[in-house]
Amino acid sequence: MAFLLEEINRRVLEDPEEFVRESDAVYEANVRRAAEVILKNIDRSRIVLLSGPSGSGKTTTAKNIELVLEEKGVITHTISLDDYFLDVDPETSPKDEKGDYDFESPDCIDIPLLTQHFIDLDMGREVMIPKFEFINQKRNPDRAVPLRLNKNEIAIFEGIHALNDKLTLHGEGRIATKIYISARSNVEHEGRVVFKGTWMRIIRRAIRDKQFRGAGAAYTFKLWDNVRRGEKKYISPFKNTADIIFDTSLPYEVPALKRMAAELFVDDIDPNIPRYHEVRQIEKAFALFEELDEYFVPPTSLLREFMGGGIHSY
Repeated sequence: MAFLLEEINRRVLEDPEEFVRESDAVYEANVRRAAEVILKNIDRSRIVLLSGPSGSGKTTTAKNIELVLEEKGVITHTISLDDYFLDVDPETSPKDEKGDYDFESPDCIDIPLLTQHFIDLDMGREVMIPKFEFINQKRNPDRAVPLRLNKNEIAIFEGIHALNDKLTLHGEGRIATKIYISARSNVEHEGRVVFKGTWMRIIRRAIRDKQFRGAGAAYTFKLWDNVRRGEKKYISPFKNTADIIFDTSLPYEVPALKRMAAELFVDDIDPNIPRYHEVRQIEKAFALFEELDEYFVPPTSLLREFMGGGIHSY
């Protein structure tokens, strides 16, 4: 699916509030559809695995599915697989072919612990869900929280590797409801792509990292090539195992993120990084879009995961 630049700009200028409302309604319908699939499978599985590339809105989508399920009387626990990251260690952390940390590798995850937690949850035993602190790049044992799945309760595990059989072992006879999401719609003008879906994801991530993870845009853009490599190697091969797949792109998001995105490009971005030329293409592409005032982006919007000011805590 592609969005049309002229239609986006027309609606931003003429009826921004309705434009946002209609766009969010499409996303919300997909969330409800996912919740229905989970309910359909609940008798055979109380574990849900939600995957997608970085910047797809996995955390918000998981929490929104949680809200729908709780409307229907199902108690839901959302768990980020990021919290199962191993402490960053120069000796043991996985590295890419250049010798840099490969944060996109499933080997960053504490697979033995996660595997044991799946077994324990299946058996109705209590587990202690860890908490990883990105600023310190390590888990904080004092922030671990207990979880036990009782009757009519489910757990949603969300993360980029949630469908990877190496991580979850659900490919070896274990059952889970699987969901795959991605922001993948391009924006086109006169038959050519002027803003790629992959650009939407990196901008979402860069804004989020700068706002909430203590990382400047220069650092995020430096990682981008490795992130894209990781998507192709570790994430995309498993998407067709999902029970439901949907797109989280929002037609109004480039105009809505325009002001915040402008602040990213003032960072001292190294011209020698991979994809530097593409980063500058993105910067120029924003000029094609009218700006949508943040006022029109409701706190329930998926974009609030990246912008801040939303209904969810992360």
